[in-house]
Amino acid sequence: MTGQQSVTARGTFAPGVWGVLATPFQGSTVDVDVDSLAMLAEHYEAIGATGLTVLGVFGEASALSASERELVLEIVTETTTLPLVVGITALGTHTAIEEIRAAQAAAGDRIAAVMVQVNSPNPQVVIRHLQAIHQATGAFIVLQDYPLASGVTIPTDALVSVVSSCVFVVALKAEAPPTPVAIAALTAALDVPVFGGLGGQGLLDELVAGAAGAMTGFSYPEALVACVKAWTSSGYQAARDALLPALPLINFEQQAKIALALRKECFRQRGLIKESAVRPPAAECPESLRESMLIHLGEAAAAYPERK
Repeated sequence: MTGQQSVTARGTFAPGVWGVLATPFQGSTVDVDVDSLAMLAEHYEAIGATGLTVLGVFGEASALSASERELVLEIVTETTTLPLVVGITALGTHTAIEEIRAAQAAAGDRIAAVMVQVNSPNPQVVIRHLQAIHQATGAFIVLQDYPLASGVTIPTDALVSVVSSCVFVVALKAEAPPTPVAIAALTAALDVPVFGGLGGQGLLDELVAGAAGAMTGFSYPEALVACVKAWTSSGYQAARDALLPALPLINFEQQAKIALALRKECFRQRGLIKESAVRPPAAECPESLRESMLIHLGEAAAAYPERK
């Protein structure tokens, strides 16, 4: 089953790799490139991703108009059968509800959950925010703790209190470093799956700490899928071996301020999008790093050959 039908109660949100989908742009006007978007979504499905996270932080959702967000959702739902988590950019309750209703109109029951960011260090404020959202929209929620994007830092015990009070929160995305420490505490205290992010940099340690997988973007998501599958079937050593060839590229891609541009250019080099444009104020890809990029991409290509 796809969409909300696949999430009926605590603990039923599927583990694995939920790829965070980039939004490709093209031309001097930097319009949404629907052909590249479809190609990228098809790739994630072909490599065995569990689902897609659309309109996340690295999907440049905050730089998209309402009509563009609708267009992205329509293209992705038409292109792939994967369940979707839809990122919500707003931190305010009423604006978040409007975003969710628009997403529901565009993608319907293909939406497994909406991803809402923690909007206050005060757990009671977050609880009221999430309860109002759920009451107004009926949406299941993936709660994202990502201080770099939200500007909000919340203690782990407060996060536990929020999720314990909101039965419609079906998963957590933990991106407050050190993530393995947070994930270990969250998985010990809660019965919802907890996912790592941050481009997969901490994936191995996050799995050891109890993570259900990764909800993140990376230009070679095959590596993340292989790692999580190996962990599930065979444990740490197999997961390490599966991920090891990609670690230089993961590290390269996660450079502060230019991570998005690097990832998009890596996708372009792979032929998965046609152009690597980002929208201001995001920084562009530095030409001085091209040689390193090509080395890392070559290593990944040798380790994770394309499916024919």
